[in-house]
Amino acid sequence: MQLEDAIHQQTFRNHFQKAYINIIFTAGHIHNTFRSMFSEYGLTSQQFNVLRILRGSKQPLSTQQIRDRMLDKMSDASRIVDRLVEKKLVHKSVCAHDRRLLEITITPKGIQILGKLDGLIEEFEKKIPETDSDHMIHFNRMLDNFRLYFDGK
Repeated sequence: MQLEDAIHQQTFRNHFQKAYINIIFTAGHIHNTFRSMFSEYGLTSQQFNVLRILRGSKQPLSTQQIRDRMLDKMSDASRIVDRLVEKKLVHKSVCAHDRRLLEITITPKGIQILGKLDGLIEEFEKKIPETDSDHMIHFNRMLDNFRLYFDGK
């Protein structure tokens, strides 16, 4: 379905306006699709993000390091980690060389759930038309440019 039909707006001021409205509209669809996938495993998108960050790290991370890497910079990383500890998806321990810091690692159970979600996400990606590497490289470059524009750089 074309954006014009989906939001009942037949004209836009210019292609730029249509693009950013399309990004906002499409982001909502993607967010809802992923939120549904995550909820099957009792996860929020923020919890998934923390698990993804920890799985990609070669060493334990502090809460601040996790916060710095999160997609949603407004999230309370400490609270998210505590909820993941309750679910036994991450482990928290005191840092050996600085007792003021906590080290957070992903558990085997957390890795297992991410593995299942990886399969669902791969299926999702296969259903999207024109998602070969060249298209995605160009698309990512365009999104990076949008962010630079909105960040004023």
